[in-house]
Amino acid sequence: MRREIIDRLERALGAAAVTTDDTELLVYECDALALFKNKPDAVVFPANTEQVAEVVRIANEYRIPFLPRGSGTGLSGGAMAIDGGIIIELQGMNRILSVDVDNRFAVVQPGVVNIHISQAVAPHGLYYAPDPSSQSACSIGGNVAENAGGPHCLKYGMTTNHILAIEAVLSSGEVVRLGNPAGEAVGMDLLGAIVGSEGTFAIVTEITVRLLPKPQAVKTLLAAYKSFEECSQTVSDIVAAGIVPAALEFMDDNTIVAVEASVYRAGFPLDARAVLLIEVDGFSDGLTETAAEIIEICRRNNAYDVRVAKDEEERARLWMGRKGSFGAMGRISPDMMVMDAVIPRTQLPGVLAGIERISERYRLKVANVFHAGDGNLHPLILFDSRHQDQVDKILIMGEEIMRLCVGVGGSLSGEHGVGCEKNDFMGMVFTESDLESMACVKRVFNSSGLLNPSKVFPTGRGCTEIGRPGTTSTEEIGRKVEKMLLGQKQ
Repeated sequence: MRREIIDRLERALGAAAVTTDDTELLVYECDALALFKNKPDAVVFPANTEQVAEVVRIANEYRIPFLPRGSGTGLSGGAMAIDGGIIIELQGMNRILSVDVDNRFAVVQPGVVNIHISQAVAPHGLYYAPDPSSQSACSIGGNVAENAGGPHCLKYGMTTNHILAIEAVLSSGEVVRLGNPAGEAVGMDLLGAIVGSEGTFAIVTEITVRLLPKPQAVKTLLAAYKSFEECSQTVSDIVAAGIVPAALEFMDDNTIVAVEASVYRAGFPLDARAVLLIEVDGFSDGLTETAAEIIEICRRNNAYDVRVAKDEEERARLWMGRKGSFGAMGRISPDMMVMDAVIPRTQLPGVLAGIERISERYRLKVANVFHAGDGNLHPLILFDSRHQDQVDKILIMGEEIMRLCVGVGGSLSGEHGVGCEKNDFMGMVFTESDLESMACVKRVFNSSGLLNPSKVFPTGRGCTEIGRPGTTSTEEIGRKVEKMLLGQKQ
């Protein structure tokens, strides 16, 4: 990057808030999708909205790509600087600015860690409902960008259902405020357009979040099964009975083995093919009867063990096992690729069987841990990146799994976003006309195309090409993998 541009950035933010050091930039070459990497040319650390806007104006003047980054826990390459340029690191903007207990909302900066909101308002009997599994590390700004979900979003909704207002910097450097803390704003729902736009419409610098009162009572159950089919059928039967659990989570045997060998050990039965972690909450009256109805449904589907957490300590241990499952995979595999798709609940048995067949064909293990209640799958493809043949396999496996999910009426993402991981798969779901309509909306917010480019929309050069310069398409990878599976020499 030219010295002139660096000088401008340093004058705007201070020299300590700008880095172009090659070693320091390594930290920012990827998000949690660590298979694909590309270094930015600079990283800046603004302290407030005006500094963010000034960086954006400088980037526009010199026609330099720029993008926001939070905690770096994203799983779709959304915070990777595909075209280089400037990463605007928002983790320093991490204050809870105000809490309105009476009206049940809080105003926070984008770098605030998700769980810190609930911890801050807990003395008032309130909490922030969306709870991604990474909630102890992920930032609220990133949650807004990806419309993050979590186990309890089955009952309480995704991030978009809990964002009342935002302050944001548009791609031009203009600062806007959208939404209304007091309720629905009049006019077009521009706030709804920005939530989930994956940092391609605007850089959010202040967020007003909805707070909810803590439930009066909670019951957490664990049901163990000898087959995926019986476990999956339980999910459909619970919902069909008119019960809406706060959470309904699925973990398979590979996940159980990893968790029980880790610091997240929760007491999951090692002889189970799959378990369901089920939670119901609400008023004390009637909750025992609801839990009893769920137990009956579990047993009707041949659950061989059903237990109810006897106290808050046991409940916390079960949830630690579930939310620590991604991290626990390091006990059984050096690397993993986290998939994210949504399918109809009734299709769970068939899709899980299909994923198992794909796993067997490519001879790479897949662990399944996901939000079963809303059909949000997270197949974890386990591999060793030191072996190039395994890297080749996971890329084409990922595409096969996506095609399987879309083929039963599913979608490409439930909460992790499209980013650059799946942008070239968008044609599986959307027509050219659909994509052009979406691109028109993007151009209204991001007319220069400099804000987080090469994300969401097909480019023909997604994460695959950036992360592995010798590869130009998944078709080429597919041909290589097909030869490997046939035992032919490369």
